[in-house]
Amino acid sequence: MILQFFNNFAAACSGVGFLGFPTWYKYLDSQTVTNTLGNKTCAPRITGLGDIWLILAAVIELVLRVGAIFAIVYTLAGTIQLITSQGDPAKTQAARGTIFNALIGLVISISAATIVSFIAGSFK
Repeated sequence: MILQFFNNFAAACSGVGFLGFPTWYKYLDSQTVTNTLGNKTCAPRITGLGDIWLILAAVIELVLRVGAIFAIVYTLAGTIQLITSQGDPAKTQAARGTIFNALIGLVISISAATIVSFIAGSFK
């Protein structure tokens, strides 16, 4: 029942998993298999040693997307610091630094995930 719940969030073999995160087999060739209960699952095919790099690329892309979410949360935390600084110059400067660093991390994370997706997609 729990497996069926999670399978409803993603089409089989679409490469998109729970909450839109990529699956570990996103860049592998795969086929949709129907089990005895009628549930459709994905069966990725690992054909050679080169497929390990594609799995690694998918895992790296997943980690970078999680990093982008942390950067967004960090930006919100810096915004709350800025709002609650009450005009104190030291607290305001620290909050602006937090927001600036989080936004730089967000840009780096999104750029890196895009580059990994482009490179791994060209090898698929």
